[in-house]
This record gives sequence, C-alpha cells and structure tokens, in this order.
Amino acid sequence: MTERPAAPAPATVLLLPGWQNSGDTHWQTRWEQGHGYHRVEQADWLWPRRGDWMARLDEVLLEPGRESCWLVAHSLGCQLVAAWAAHSGLTARVRGALLVAPPDIERADMPPQLGSWRPIVRARLPFAATVVASSDDPYATPERAAMMAADWDASLCSLGNCGHINGEAQLGDWEEGHRLLLALAAQAGSA
Repeated sequence: MTERPAAPAPATVLLLPGWQNSGDTHWQTRWEQGHGYHRVEQADWLWPRRGDWMARLDEVLLEPGRESCWLVAHSLGCQLVAAWAAHSGLTARVRGALLVAPPDIERADMPPQLGSWRPIVRARLPFAATVVASSDDPYATPERAAMMAADWDASLCSLGNCGHINGEAQLGDWEEGHRLLLALAAQAGSA
C-alpha cells in the first residue's frame, strides 16, 4: 500500500487568483472553503497593477506563521508569482508553487487592464514549481505555456481540453489539481 503525501497545513497555502478574482464556482474558492486555504485579497481586481499585487504578496508573507508557504496561483496570479519571485527578498518563505493556466500577457489581444504586466518575467523560480496548462486555453497556446514553464524551470502538466481551468470549466473541487499540489509538496519536501 502506497502512502499518500501529507498535505501542507491549510494556513501555509496561499491562493493567488487572477484578474477579476475567482468566483463561487472556481476551484480556488472551493479549496478555500473545503481545505481552509488563505486567499490573498488584492485592493483592485479589475485594474490590477503588478507592483501593487507584488507588494500585497510581500505583506501577506510577512504575517506571523507565514515562514514556510505554498503558492497556488491561477491565471494572472501565475504572472504575479514570476514577477514577485524576481524582485522580492522573501522567496525563501515559499516552498513551492502550483501555477495553473498562466496567460500569455504579451499577446496583442490582451485587455488594456493588463498592460502593466508586460513583459512576462522569465527568470528561473527559486523554488519548486509545476505549471498546469490546457490545450485549448483561450489565453495561452500550449507552446507559450510550455515556454513559460521552461523559463521558470517548472515542470509542466497538460490537462488536455479544459479551457482556462476556471469556474467555466466546471471542475468542481478539482481533485486532480489538489493531487498535483500534494505531489509538489512531496517533491519539495513538505514542512
């Protein structure tokens, strides 16, 4: 009988939603409710500014009990992790990151609200990471998702056709994604 990897403590898992936040049917909201994970709230979900979101992540990581955290990002939250990791002095507090559906923010058809996020930060992440991509994501081709994973030195998991891996994909609690988080925790050494 194989042992299941231990789940990270709920207080140490930080959920990083993307542009416009994660709604009621989004797996991040369900993980927050079902596992007790902590959503990092941003001051402006509609007109996100990269520097503001990075500063907010620093603030949350400086809270008591956040010395060893796991990041679970969706969409623009993935770009937040990459930009934040390239500039923050707090990266040692992060054990690993699950980066789900990173958008290609360099595309010409991206909304103007996301202009401050260009260019994509392509530096290697200083912690273990897994990029989860969909073959029919309307915001990033599989090739661009693979490039981001390679640039960030993250492993890549392709889900097949799952759209933007959000509430519209009707994933429910998305147990497969939670297993990916547990596998990442086991790979990086859960603390």
